[in-house]
Amino acid sequence: MNEAVPAERVGRPAERVGRPVERVGRRAVERQAAKRERIIQVAMDHFATEGYEGARVETIAARSGVSKGAVFGYFDSKAGLFLAAYEAAVRSFDAWLDAPEQVLDAGFFATVLYWLEHTPALVRESWAPYRVALLGNYCSDLQLRREITQFLLREDPYGVKAFVAFGIERGEVRRDVDSKLIAALLEWFMDRCQDALVAEELDPGLFGANTPTSEELHSRFLQFLELLRGAIGPR
Repeated sequence: MNEAVPAERVGRPAERVGRPVERVGRRAVERQAAKRERIIQVAMDHFATEGYEGARVETIAARSGVSKGAVFGYFDSKAGLFLAAYEAAVRSFDAWLDAPEQVLDAGFFATVLYWLEHTPALVRESWAPYRVALLGNYCSDLQLRREITQFLLREDPYGVKAFVAFGIERGEVRRDVDSKLIAALLEWFMDRCQDALVAEELDPGLFGANTPTSEELHSRFLQFLELLRGAIGPR
């Protein structure tokens, strides 16, 4: 007669087999995630250099070491790939409240001034992400623009809502207007000012035709702050 197998031993071989299978599955998922991230980084550099219209998915695929079909398997379309690159670019930027502690201690408008004055340096340090963000903000594809807007509203990557709440709590931002409206106004004003600062073709006259000196820039920033304070400062 065969000896009965103790109940507590039943299933152990399957469990031992299952664990390596689980590890293999996790490694496969990690490899896929790493490949997707690689494609996004290559795409970001390519879009930044060539623009949206000039970028070629086959070039991005070749530089990523994958097929063109694999790229579409991850992102469905060129617009989907750009959206992923845009989201990665924007998420790489500092949020409003990431300013140094001494700047935050100086207040809401001092923090706005800090980010304005540091815009050129930030762009130099993160040229490709900033360029992709710029392309997305001014893209002519309305469906893509709609998806970008929904992403910004959903994730608030710059933390503008928290920053406005910070200003209200300090008594530097008015309370009689919907904070969402103030956040939208601040974001729009700041985007246009920063974009005009680093892209001459987007400057509607904020900084003039000639390259301004550091003193002229600082004076312009202070004027911008006065306008902003007049709009959203306490009454």
